[in-house]
Amino acid sequence: MNEKQLTVRGLVIGSIGSIILTMSSMFIALKLSSLPWPIMFVVLVSMFVLKLMGNTNLQEINVTQTAMSAGAMVAGGLAFTIPGIWMLNPDNELSITVLLAVTLGGVVLGLIFTALFRKYFIETKELPYAMGQAAAATLEVGDSDKKKAGLLFISMGIAGVFTALRDWLQKIPATLISSKIAGSYGSLTGIWFSPMLISIGYIIGPVVIGVWFLGALIGDFGILVGGTELGFWDLTEAANIKSSLGIGLMVGTGLGILVKGIIPKAKDIFGSMFIKDKLGDTFINMRWAPFVMIVIAAVFTFVTDMGLLASVITILGAWLATSMSAQCVGQSGINPMEIFGIIVLLASKAVSNIGDIEAFYVAAVVAVACGLVGDVMNDFKAGQILHSDPKAQWIAEVVGALIGGVVSVVILAVILKAYGGEAFGGEMFPAAQASAVAAMVGGISHIPAFVIGLVVAVILYCVNFPVITLGLGVYLPFYLSATAFIGGLIRFAVDKAFPSFEKEGRGTIIASGLLGGESIVGVIIAIVMAIKIIV
Repeated sequence: MNEKQLTVRGLVIGSIGSIILTMSSMFIALKLSSLPWPIMFVVLVSMFVLKLMGNTNLQEINVTQTAMSAGAMVAGGLAFTIPGIWMLNPDNELSITVLLAVTLGGVVLGLIFTALFRKYFIETKELPYAMGQAAAATLEVGDSDKKKAGLLFISMGIAGVFTALRDWLQKIPATLISSKIAGSYGSLTGIWFSPMLISIGYIIGPVVIGVWFLGALIGDFGILVGGTELGFWDLTEAANIKSSLGIGLMVGTGLGILVKGIIPKAKDIFGSMFIKDKLGDTFINMRWAPFVMIVIAAVFTFVTDMGLLASVITILGAWLATSMSAQCVGQSGINPMEIFGIIVLLASKAVSNIGDIEAFYVAAVVAVACGLVGDVMNDFKAGQILHSDPKAQWIAEVVGALIGGVVSVVILAVILKAYGGEAFGGEMFPAAQASAVAAMVGGISHIPAFVIGLVVAVILYCVNFPVITLGLGVYLPFYLSATAFIGGLIRFAVDKAFPSFEKEGRGTIIASGLLGGESIVGVIIAIVMAIKIIV
């Protein structure tokens, strides 16, 4: 291992950053029901601090930012699931021990699966991971190319000012929604004024983004508007069909990943878990992982009262869900971690007698693992571009994620103590994702649509169709898909009209700057809001 990559000072800086980002992420996830990607913020902070200290390099910065960002999405996984318990009953009581077992169990599973899946998704599948590309471009350009650095930081500044005007000063509306369609059909048709999502669409490209938008057309104009207008179903059933079909498509994608990609390569991907001195696709020997999984299953069974069957389903489900998360983030930049939690929650409810509160634990474990995997895969993508040592990155991830897991539980307990269970789901902490989890505890709302989506997705994935983005389009609000589609259209137009522009990398640099500007200001706003609430 290159000692200049994994350093004591880098881990200290990363740990402090992880504590701050985890705290702010917990508050912003509960307050605004959203969570900005932390990677661009931590890249700049790590670069600034280490360059100020001197004698650094891009790889040390990359490893440090991996530690710093790991806790943010752990907090998101917890905030997007567990508060649903108090939405169902504000008087429910949870012990810190149980919350720690759930959160750290999800963290450890995420750590295992990032090590196992890295090569498959980063090198074999070569998924774009727009956030990781943007982070690497920021470090490379900021370190060497003054002209491109100018493009990067000017676009970053423009997006940052825009985001401040939109989210902090509220001088610019966040979305433009058709009130007529929204009022009549519940379809949030319009666009979200987001430089970050447009940039993701640009970096990923028109083909995958076009499939994403096709899913939005099917979900909103096909099912919600078209189906209702033609009298096939009422609005309530249309909404159930839309959400169930979207979830089915995403679950089917996960099964497709397992059937086509992971199981045929199982010896390479999982060999390091069972064969002495065999690394296979991993960069570290993982022979300890099966034992740790058994310990996690025991903890889930006896500490959280999930029961043995539900505990095993949770661990197997986390395996499936984290592979879906890695694919989804790689192709779209979106990580619907609570949806992945819901999927495994429903599976556990279907095959066991698990209680409602324990069902939330299942969702939280999976959401935490998926949040961690989605975030760190972006870091690994940046590391691949920058030639960082993945083992050094993974060790940094371990430190940052474990710290983030403990901090997120403490902060959630403090919020509960200060405001009570009644605060969740109300004006103080809306926590919309946790509300969705609470709504799904009862089961899938439309089984036929779910089964159709699942079967179609497995088939399409096996013929190399980017079906997970189709499922995202069906499930997510239309305005998100439309905004990403604008970015894909811009990329298509630029490639056709100005082919040299992208060959020189200028388009990607500008997109990285716009993406980074919104992400960085979003994190800063989150930190400020968290401080205000605490004070």
